[in-house]
Amino acid sequence: MSRRIDSAVLAVIERADTSGNALRLVGQLDRKTYTAVNGVLEAVGGRWDRKAKAHLFACDADDALEQILLTGEVLTTKTKQQEFGFFETPEPIARRAVAAAHIQPGALVLEPSAGHGAIARILRAAGATVRCIELLPENASELVGQGFNVQEADFLTVAPTAIYDRVVMNPPFAKHADIKHVTHALQFLKPGGRLTSIMSNGPTFRTDRRTVEFNDLIRSLGGTVEPLPEGAFKASGTMVNTIMVSAEVAA
Repeated sequence: MSRRIDSAVLAVIERADTSGNALRLVGQLDRKTYTAVNGVLEAVGGRWDRKAKAHLFACDADDALEQILLTGEVLTTKTKQQEFGFFETPEPIARRAVAAAHIQPGALVLEPSAGHGAIARILRAAGATVRCIELLPENASELVGQGFNVQEADFLTVAPTAIYDRVVMNPPFAKHADIKHVTHALQFLKPGGRLTSIMSNGPTFRTDRRTVEFNDLIRSLGGTVEPLPEGAFKASGTMVNTIMVSAEVAA
């Protein structure tokens, strides 16, 4: 379960300064707004510390804020989907990603974090030879039952082999996981190969070092970033705003 955060409150939190486990609000807030902001911060583990003049968290403040900045919601209970970052790709988005990948019949395509096969099935229908990697055993079993070649593993632990014509993916989003997965996935492409990935919209507004380096990498590859419709994953259980990133490695 979750509850939506008022947009004005969310804007205050987005502007806050974070350092380690501390968050400091920027600017003067009226009492009503401060009370609402404080309530959200407390809901995700922040406690006001008068001596530090900051809200302090038991963990890194950016990590504590990750989910609310992605979704605009405070989770009151956590589902298995949210724990592992698995949200099924809606068919219209899966078809859009496969179309952007420019699949040729017979292409060898990797889908990391393949879930229940929403993307893989469309890839196969387009004539691709599909190989899947999937962390959750129940998902891996379902993919095998659909006739896919599946490696059950955490994708980030799989050693790259640059043999694939295409990578098409919808990785987990939280804590920069999508950036980590896409950066890793680029190493699986052979020269001239193309990657298309659904991602959170974090790369469009965040300014931390990892995000800046990722954006520089995509630009260096002549890549593109395309916003996806708001609420595209609502039917899958999340309101995270998403983008589609495509890039090609040099031939």
